[in-house]
Amino acid sequence: MKKLLVIVMMFSLMGLLSVMAQEVKPKQTEIVDLGKGIKLQMALIPAGKFMMGSPETEKNRGEDEIQHEVTITKPFYIGTYEVTQEQWQAVMGNNPSEVKAAKLPLTNVSWGMCQDFIKKLNDKTNGGYRLPTEAEWEYACRGETTTPYFFGNEITPKDANFGGSNLGKSVPVASNKANAYGLHDMHGNIWEWCEDWYGPYREGKATDPKGVEVGDKRVARGGSFYDSESDARSSNRYPVSPSTRNGYIGLRLVRTK
Repeated sequence: MKKLLVIVMMFSLMGLLSVMAQEVKPKQTEIVDLGKGIKLQMALIPAGKFMMGSPETEKNRGEDEIQHEVTITKPFYIGTYEVTQEQWQAVMGNNPSEVKAAKLPLTNVSWGMCQDFIKKLNDKTNGGYRLPTEAEWEYACRGETTTPYFFGNEITPKDANFGGSNLGKSVPVASNKANAYGLHDMHGNIWEWCEDWYGPYREGKATDPKGVEVGDKRVARGGSFYDSESDARSSNRYPVSPSTRNGYIGLRLVRTK
């Protein structure tokens, strides 16, 4: 009887592991050599639908986060990490960050400087790199979750480097756990420039949205080591003058598959 029970339990466990294996999505990555052993790692994000913005019940939500369905029609690659200082140096031959370290995220760059970097990177690699649209950024950040943060409803210093962590500085990329797509530091550490002009969301469902056509501010996402837990939410939007340069904002790359 005991042997039968053990056998049944073993088959049940094997069945459970099989189901779990089927539910785990394979992570596909792309690694580009920038020279001198410096690599750029990208994760493949599948096409799909998600609810962009936040529900009215979400704590600290902004009025500009009206929730709506968005369809992303094409898979795309996005940086596993924020662009590091050594990656920028490998492409541009300089490092504008005030606090310098190879593995720290690159900061003190305007939106226009990011475009210059991307142009040189594309010339160097033929890669088709760009900044993410706001929709792509939030879709990738959520990793198929609907909570304020990909790890749940609350944020703590063990989850991310935000104002409440009281570190007062950025930390090396990948210091915090990744989401389901293998992306690190989507919440906190530094703000990340997006391609879009800042403006109200268009009403109704949207497909591959790119924001308003003109504006005077660009969108930054993710919050930073200096900012509140509210700023680090998946849906939070931050309008920034494209000429802004400071130690709280950098970038993450995207490339359409």
